[in-house]
Amino acid sequence: MVLVFFAYFALASIAAGVMTVSLKHPVHCGLALLALLLHVSGLFILLNAEFLWAVQVIVYAGAILVLYLFVLMLMNLKTDDRYFHSSYLYFLVPAAIGSLYVLALLIRSPYGGEKGDATSEAILKNGDTHAVGIKMFSEYLLQFEIVGVFLLGAVIGAIVLAKTPRPASPERKT
Repeated sequence: MVLVFFAYFALASIAAGVMTVSLKHPVHCGLALLALLLHVSGLFILLNAEFLWAVQVIVYAGAILVLYLFVLMLMNLKTDDRYFHSSYLYFLVPAAIGSLYVLALLIRSPYGGEKGDATSEAILKNGDTHAVGIKMFSEYLLQFEIVGVFLLGAVIGAIVLAKTPRPASPERKT
């Protein structure tokens, strides 16, 4: 039964990911991204990672996607269909080459079956949330802070880009 759910979540995630990058309208891309994030959260449930499921749904499907859609609405993007989405042949060859490359990376990955260094007794005693928190704020604190700075820069950049320029006011004569 788990294999059936895994196959569903995996295939739906792949389909939603392809739709995210191939749909024409940005809001439709956002809805496909929502479907992708929710199906990935289903994969976390199959792995018994309830904390990652909650983070995926609350942070990514909730907050990040809302921020993404807010920026899309704020920027009022208008694309010219003559240049975008005109020929799928230009996307088919790079997608096939990229898929083969990812498949080769997965086959030759040195991390296949790699386990974490936390024992199952420690995780059962303290909980998986505690184990993730200790790992994130001890070994990966620098990376966590760098991601925070990048997100702050992205928000500031979105605000600057969304601001409508005002015409310069003429100088007053006194």
